[in-house]
Order: sequence, then structure tokens, then C-alpha cells
Amino acid sequence: MTSFRVSMKPNERIYVNGAVLKFDRKTSLEFLNDVHFLLESQVMQAEDADTPLKRLYFVVQILLMAPQDTAAATGAFNEQLHQLLTTFEEPYVLNELKNVDRLVKEARYHEAMKVLRSLYAIEKKIFDSIETSFPFEDSEALQRVAGQ
Repeated sequence: MTSFRVSMKPNERIYVNGAVLKFDRKTSLEFLNDVHFLLESQVMQAEDADTPLKRLYFVVQILLMAPQDTAAATGAFNEQLHQLLTTFEEPYVLNELKNVDRLVKEARYHEAMKVLRSLYAIEKKIFDSIETSFPFEDSEALQRVAGQ
């Protein structure tokens, strides 16, 4: 097992296994074992989840940040993933969504979120080529899943 080091800026937050940590000065953390963490800069707000892939990212983020209560988020993830798998036609996107599904089932949320972020440009290109009603106005539903 290898360790993992994260450098933190003053007043920056990090979410670790469901807990929120804030440091008053520059510091670095070294994780010596497997841990679920999310840097504050990677946290997406519900109102920013304005595309299907960003909505899925938001749900995976909830799974990572609130590991004690995953039932609602798991249901939302499965429903949204199914919709995306039946909507997207691009083979690369479909393969990556199946990869995200596998990663989430293995509780490798951070990696799943990284894969989803890598798909944003492709999603934008697809939506730019067609007329849609994006952005979504359904941030209220995401806030319910998040418990806000």
C-alpha cells in the first residue's frame, strides 16, 4: 500500500470519510491507508449540476461525502445512470459510464468522479450540436437527495 499526500492551503476544507476538516494554516496531509476524500475545490453545488453528467457527478459526490446514508443517493445514481445509458449513443461515453458504474459499485467514488469530469467536454460538444432546454432547472430534486 502506498501513501498519498495532499497539500492544503489556509482555510481550505477537505471532506474525509464523511467528516469536514478545515486547516487554519498551510499544511499537508499524508493518508497512509485507503480513504475517501474530496477537496473543497472539487465539490459541486446542486445549482451547478446543470447537465446530465454533472447531475450524476453530484450524486456520486453525495455518496462520497455522506457514507452513513447512501440509500437515496444510490437509488438516484442507478436511475440517472440507466437514463444516460439509454440516451447517449457515443460508444466512448457509454463505455466510460459503464466504468463509472463499476467504480461506484466498488465504492471508488473519487475515481468515478474523475471519469465523469473527463466526459464534460464531450457532453458539451453533443449538446452544442443540438437544440436542448439545458440547463436543467431541477436543482431542487438534487438538493432533496443531498438532504438540504
